[in-house]
Amino acid sequence: MKIAVAGDHAGFTLKQCLVAELKKSGHQIVDLGAFDETPSDYPDFARKIGRAIISKDADRGILVCGSGVGASIAANKMKGIRAGLAHDTYSAHQGVEHDDMNVLCLGSRVIGVAPALEIAKAFLAARFTNEERHVRRVKKVLEIESKQE
Repeated sequence: MKIAVAGDHAGFTLKQCLVAELKKSGHQIVDLGAFDETPSDYPDFARKIGRAIISKDADRGILVCGSGVGASIAANKMKGIRAGLAHDTYSAHQGVEHDDMNVLCLGSRVIGVAPALEIAKAFLAARFTNEERHVRRVKKVLEIESKQE
């Protein structure tokens, strides 16, 4: 799977660990920065992840900031992006299976490397179920997005 990975300065170290480990797992990684710990703004990286997914340059994205909250908020402003903050494996796979989540947000100041890797692997292994109730709900989310209520 082709994965876009990005994070601001707070997420830099965790992002680097994820990139290395996901490459070992056979994923193709598109590293969108940050490339060091120079202070940077998470919305810039949310935009990069969103553009990569919308343009089909990546299948899914992983976005890291200090808490994961700001990254999630920013990514969800982009049409076609369904970002979810997950600090446990259940939320990571269920977000894909039921909500067709395409961006995983992580907080580098909330979880460590080992749990983050387990969560990322759960996210990447999951598939949308296409069950009628989930399709119906995602469709309703897309309707909200298109009308900008």
